[in-house]
Amino acid sequence: MKRLRFILILLAAMLCGVTARAAAPDTLISVLTCSPGPEIYELVGHTALRVRTADTDSVWNYGMFDFNAPGFVYRFVKGETDYMLGSYPFAWFLPEYAMRGSGVREQVLNLTPEETRRLYDMLQTEALPANRTYRYNYVLDNCATRVRDRIDDALGAPVEYTDTAIYHSFRDAMRAHHTNYPWYQAGIDLALGSGIDRPVTFREEMFAPTRLSAGLAGARRPDGTPLVREERMLLPANPDAVLPPTPWWRTPLTVALIILGLSIAVSVADTLRRRCSVWVYAVWFFLLGLAGCLIAFLVFVSVHEATSPNILIFWLNPLQWLFIPGLGWRKMRKISLAVALYDSVGLGILLLEWPTQSQTASPAIMVAIAATVILAGSYAINSLFDSYNREG
Repeated sequence: MKRLRFILILLAAMLCGVTARAAAPDTLISVLTCSPGPEIYELVGHTALRVRTADTDSVWNYGMFDFNAPGFVYRFVKGETDYMLGSYPFAWFLPEYAMRGSGVREQVLNLTPEETRRLYDMLQTEALPANRTYRYNYVLDNCATRVRDRIDDALGAPVEYTDTAIYHSFRDAMRAHHTNYPWYQAGIDLALGSGIDRPVTFREEMFAPTRLSAGLAGARRPDGTPLVREERMLLPANPDAVLPPTPWWRTPLTVALIILGLSIAVSVADTLRRRCSVWVYAVWFFLLGLAGCLIAFLVFVSVHEATSPNILIFWLNPLQWLFIPGLGWRKMRKISLAVALYDSVGLGILLLEWPTQSQTASPAIMVAIAATVILAGSYAINSLFDSYNREG
């Protein structure tokens, strides 16, 4: 059903985009801000432009994409996700958000006829088949930042925003919008490096549609007059539109603490028994190496500017797989011991110095690293002790 709706909207966008119309003196352009929904790509809401003329009422949407397009996930991870600008009847817009329970706020822009014509012309030009696709970036170039920038272009000078930044960084802003999605945020903390931890301005916070809407409410045109002439709620937000908070016992931190407890228990048992819990180590280091393949791809292959540098590559990398063969093959035990020594010492130092560097991460990640340090340290100590006894 969602794919069919996307195809219909895309067809409408193609038809509307190639039909140029001049902006009449009574044309109104407004910003539409949709509150968050339950899907991952709806967590920060959505922004679009509405254009009303004497005989048309259309929405101009920079957030169009086809999740089912071939290679979408791979290209998204690599940073080559292309979004599109399209236009379709406003009558198609509200029902979609009403169905999922998201609120829709409209802010009518206070533009002169010349500024209105300029903005409308830009939209029509960008919606042409040769121009409508752009390289999407979650925080630097998305549906909200495009609307922000096109308003500046229409005015011929930057809008003056009176608001100030309330978040310390892009990651901080993401966490505020991902409160109910701790696993999603943990994934972001793993995948994205220090590029999203730098201080941000209020203008940069506008990658989130709700922050753009808040800024527009008090914004001033270059001549000092209000940018928004009228504001109204077209749809009230349903509190049930977003998922409820994840129970504490299902959060990443709880799972990480359980893993930490198990790692301590395994380490103590192995030390007392003078044995190695082979399957525990094999499963854990296999998972570390598997996750490390993704992190290595993001750091060394992806064109996302926010994925590198990522200090977690010292923990999650494919070299962790080198630990596994030594669990069952004596000739490889020296390599396993080398990996264990690296993990116990190197990652221990990483944990100690983490507060001194710019990249931040959820507590669950720190706990998981601590579990790795304990397992690796236990293996290294027991292996060295056994080697000493054999030589003695």
